[in-house]
Amino acid sequence: MSTYRDLTHSGSARATVLRTVGTRERRSHLTAPRVPTVGIDIGGTKVMAGVVDADGNILEKIKTETPDKSKSAKVVEDTITELVLDLSDRHDVHAVGIGAAGWVDADRANVLFAPHLAWRNEPLRDNLQARLAVPVMVDNDANTAAWAEWRFGAGRGEDHLVMITLGTGIGGAILEDGRVKRGKYGVAGEFGHMQVVPGGHRCPCGNRGCWEQYSSGNALVREARELAAADSPVAYDIIERVKGNVPDITGPLITELAREGDAMCVELLQDIGQWLGVGIANLAAALDPSCFVIGGGVSAADDLLIGPARDAFRRHLTGRGYRPEARIAKAQLGPEAGMVGAADLARLIARRFRRANRRRVERYERYAQAYEQATRSIRSTTRNTGTSS
Repeated sequence: MSTYRDLTHSGSARATVLRTVGTRERRSHLTAPRVPTVGIDIGGTKVMAGVVDADGNILEKIKTETPDKSKSAKVVEDTITELVLDLSDRHDVHAVGIGAAGWVDADRANVLFAPHLAWRNEPLRDNLQARLAVPVMVDNDANTAAWAEWRFGAGRGEDHLVMITLGTGIGGAILEDGRVKRGKYGVAGEFGHMQVVPGGHRCPCGNRGCWEQYSSGNALVREARELAAADSPVAYDIIERVKGNVPDITGPLITELAREGDAMCVELLQDIGQWLGVGIANLAAALDPSCFVIGGGVSAADDLLIGPARDAFRRHLTGRGYRPEARIAKAQLGPEAGMVGAADLARLIARRFRRANRRRVERYERYAQAYEQATRSIRSTTRNTGTSS
């Protein structure tokens, strides 16, 4: 029968092993080969590809529009392949990392579901790896952006970080002790699909009232277009700017007008920011991180968005006044964060690929040596037999 002393010793040993494994995983990026890799960021509107070095510097970047989501998944894969092959003409590419706007399984191989793309249980990693002949890593785009900000940007030095990406929708990621927390099935961090308004706006995910329907690029544009379509007096400036063509109203245009002092656009960004702050307060209650990093295209509005978010966060934070407040920072790497993070994570599989290749070469050399020795032995035996005859 095990004694308490035995059990205590066993538990201590197991804890030591787990800490060792965790440290090795956290430091794995420090020992990854310093080779160029390609990062791909796939969103609802664009596909961006770039060659990134080991220090997070972008050596070259190209992008194109995301193929229409009504088309087959293969069309998007064709686009990715074309971009990688284009970059490979000018760079020595050792691995490819994909940051996809969707749910990626725990093996980082299959896109389970993408609200803004035609991917349903799509074996993206294997499909692309077969076509590109280099190792491929697939992850959620918010995970890759968070990794980049932790490695090279606003999250450096943070042990507990939450990333919020505001683009077409809302993505999210959690990093603890330098490790991305993906959850049991790989789909942790889908904060954009938390329900904040029961029975609210319909979301592409199929539910109603998701957070991203109130604090995202789509939400910002929807509100502006509704006011313009209603010929609201507060929308006259933006109507004039698009010459009455309401579908031409975009998020960047709203941000531009807000910076110029347009009252309606400033108010819309404040509304988006307030919803952002409410969601962040909820996440703080659940996760208690030390830092929230706000990224994605909508974050380009800077304090027009993040200022109201900080105010709303303080008003809605559970236990406000009696607990430390997490820092809220704008992402430093801009819209390239997802691409840079995907490339950096791919560098880890480039190491494994190089090791596997080295083992194959070593195994081949051993076989060749054994074959040569066997051949010499046969020849020697044949000569001796002939001489005896």
